[in-house]
Amino acid sequence: MSSLIAYYPGNSLIHRLDPRVKIIFMVIISTALFMVNDISVALVVMLIMLAVWFIARLPFSVLGGFIKVLVPIIGFLFIVQAIFYPGETALIKPLIPIGKGIGQVTLEGILFAVLLSLRLIAMIIMFPMVSFTTPVQNFALGMVKIGLPYTLAYTLTTALNLVPILQTETSVIVDAQRLRAMQSFEKGKMIDKLKSYPALVTPLVIGSMRRAQLMAVAMDSRAFGATKSRTYLEDISMRTVDWIILIGTFVFAIAIVVVSSVL
Repeated sequence: MSSLIAYYPGNSLIHRLDPRVKIIFMVIISTALFMVNDISVALVVMLIMLAVWFIARLPFSVLGGFIKVLVPIIGFLFIVQAIFYPGETALIKPLIPIGKGIGQVTLEGILFAVLLSLRLIAMIIMFPMVSFTTPVQNFALGMVKIGLPYTLAYTLTTALNLVPILQTETSVIVDAQRLRAMQSFEKGKMIDKLKSYPALVTPLVIGSMRRAQLMAVAMDSRAFGATKSRTYLEDISMRTVDWIILIGTFVFAIAIVVVSSVL
């Protein structure tokens, strides 16, 4: 699966948007999604997110990798909600035919699992779309322009920027262990994989601590945090299209919440 934190260069409308607009879009739509209680509305939001992904001209193969990872999570949601959601319309009763029967699978539980799945897929489409179309430095600048202290913005974006580095290091460590005839990560049973994880986690943690120490020294040598404000090599400014998209985001969020409450 591709990293959630990556940048795909492009010249689409989504790429050219001000990072503040994309950050606010992500926060507002995510909040509205949690307030949506109708499956049809959640499905419409998911389809719109797919359309925006297409407008951004991002590879659908990457999106397919994310969806493939979500399949076990969605399956778990269906099992848990179908059994434990307090519904009244029983589809399978009893679930366990012992004595008078134990448990049941309800229609309301399955429908709620569908709603949760649509919400999850919509957010999984939206979050990478924002990071894939925004360079990390612009993402940090956008958070500062919104009002976040630049020290905190730098910390957040640095943590995000380290995700693909840690993924690469993990692959290197796994390959190194394979060269030492360790096949547990591929062919071993679950208990063997768990026993092998210290061989993966230990060098990864040590490498991360060394990198953090080097970053701390580099930041101290540049007097990071010495001043409350700072200048930037590149600046950003809101254009007309940014204001239109921003207003449209609020209108769209209010619309889906209102329609969901009416249906």
